[in-house]
Amino acid sequence: MKILLTGANGYIGLRLLPNLLAAGHEVVCLVRDRRRFPADDFRDRPDGAGRLEVIEGDLLDRASLDAIPADIDAAYYLVHSMGGSASDFPELEARSARHFVDALAATRARQIIYLSGIVNDQPRRLSPHLASRLGVEDVLRTGRVPVTVLRAAIIVGAGSASFEIIRDLVEKLPVMVAPKWLRTRCQPIAIRNVIDYLLGVLDHPDAAGETFDIGGPEVLTYQEMLLAFAEVRKLKRLVLPVPLLTPRLSSYWLYFVTSTSFPLARSLVDSLTHDMTCGEDRIRRLVDIERIPYRDAVARAFSVISEQRVPSSWIDSLATGRMDARFLENAEVPVHAVFTDVRTVAFDRDPEAVRRNIWRIGGDRGWYSADWAWRLRGWLDRLVGGTGLRRGRRHPERLRPGDALDFWRVLIADEANRRLVLFAEMKLPGEAWLEFKIEPHGDSGPAGGWQLRQTATFRPRGLSGRLYWYAVLPLHHFVFQTMAREIVARD
Repeated sequence: MKILLTGANGYIGLRLLPNLLAAGHEVVCLVRDRRRFPADDFRDRPDGAGRLEVIEGDLLDRASLDAIPADIDAAYYLVHSMGGSASDFPELEARSARHFVDALAATRARQIIYLSGIVNDQPRRLSPHLASRLGVEDVLRTGRVPVTVLRAAIIVGAGSASFEIIRDLVEKLPVMVAPKWLRTRCQPIAIRNVIDYLLGVLDHPDAAGETFDIGGPEVLTYQEMLLAFAEVRKLKRLVLPVPLLTPRLSSYWLYFVTSTSFPLARSLVDSLTHDMTCGEDRIRRLVDIERIPYRDAVARAFSVISEQRVPSSWIDSLATGRMDARFLENAEVPVHAVFTDVRTVAFDRDPEAVRRNIWRIGGDRGWYSADWAWRLRGWLDRLVGGTGLRRGRRHPERLRPGDALDFWRVLIADEANRRLVLFAEMKLPGEAWLEFKIEPHGDSGPAGGWQLRQTATFRPRGLSGRLYWYAVLPLHHFVFQTMAREIVARD
């Protein structure tokens, strides 16, 4: 079959794609910017050669969807804005779905598969994000193509927002004074089972036009999930639910304790006040799989993490920071009306060793200089509503355009030319870039050695931006010079 995959850069899309290719399907990935999509990772696979096509299109721009081929047989709609902060996001999601339905009318598609959220309450009582997903279901059903809806609760897998938030809570807090919604019931599902169901309903004659709840084999409260997670990690944890935390205070509690953004924390808290358990299990008669228990799902996730095989993470979603979908337009670092801090360090060691040090920056490895200062900057950023340092990074050594890297976003990760460009997502009175480039030292070329050129660029916004630059300039002299030297010297 020829499959259209929307949300191909997302957490689910990047995990579903290799399974579709392995099953022998031809896949067309719809992305807003092909530079963000790791196409080579899939085309280099034996089952991906010649069967993967990447097209650009924006679901909010109907005309751009004319690039969708007419000969697709089915389409996955894996688009939602869980971390979005725009007040009109329900309308934006509905408009995206309408454009998608209109575009598919010109194709031979015979099925749409949509991953939604479990709904156990009356629509008027749902959180805005769950209500928005329900609205998208309704819009998708207005087209001529039959829709299969899979509704899931918390997805347990390395890199999922829910998993990483639970991990932050359990691993950082020996005693958790937590909101009363910890008694709310949920039916978590392993990411492996989500993929199994997405594959199982594809072209299934009994799935067209149907809606199914999908979940794991256990119904647990959120408190039970936290304690079970701690048990898997061999940690002793005490959870003390308190009735005093309002939804807004609970959102702030999650925001400051975990790596989540505030919009995502608020969305989660709004959803956590509702039971999210399967109301029916008809899917099990259509797709016969072995459902993975919660503790096993957590253990599998940590196995993937330990083997550094995490293919996707919620932190790389553009909705988790301040970046616009067109963020790669900032890849060209400006040279006019900017302040710059340039540090160069000459060296005669293997340039690839230094390049690898650059690519390992941030996350658990830190920033090579004054990590306390970076942590303080991250804490201050969280205090004013920014992303902070807790996002970390998807992989300890690999980077690709679009990756989140603490409070930066990767714009360019050019290994061949040994150049890395980062764009700041922290709260700033302006825009900031951090660039690393390894180049020949002097006029004699590589025979004369190499140098690391490290450039911090800041484009101020008004007087406050200029005052900010001069205020941090003394710290730059210490932090940036030491950082450049350590990158060159570190083994």
